[in-house]
Amino acid sequence: MPETVVNLRDLLAGKERDHGGLGTILAHRVFARRPGSPGAGFIDLAVLPPGTSIGRHRHGADRETYIVLDGDGLMYLDGEEFRVGPGDVIVNGPYGEHGLLNDGERQLRLLVFEEGTP
Repeated sequence: MPETVVNLRDLLAGKERDHGGLGTILAHRVFARRPGSPGAGFIDLAVLPPGTSIGRHRHGADRETYIVLDGDGLMYLDGEEFRVGPGDVIVNGPYGEHGLLNDGERQLRLLVFEEGTP
């Protein structure tokens, strides 16, 4: 395999109690915007093993979007809880409160995009 090919499993790093959540999730920042540049602020890949969570939290004026790739879980968004699964796109609006719990039996994988002002 060429040296330019990297597998994400080799890049994922543990994040304990992400935003005050349960356990240790795995994450990798795939992309980060250069200061002053337009476009997404960052793109992260996150993996939540069973029983872990991204704790309930708020951001400022940015918008954060979750795209569920695999697995399912319980999403909290601005006072409501609902089930999410593969293909679901959840927009966490500016100043909104959100969190995600993997209450299933397999890993929950998602992409996280942040959009804000450069």
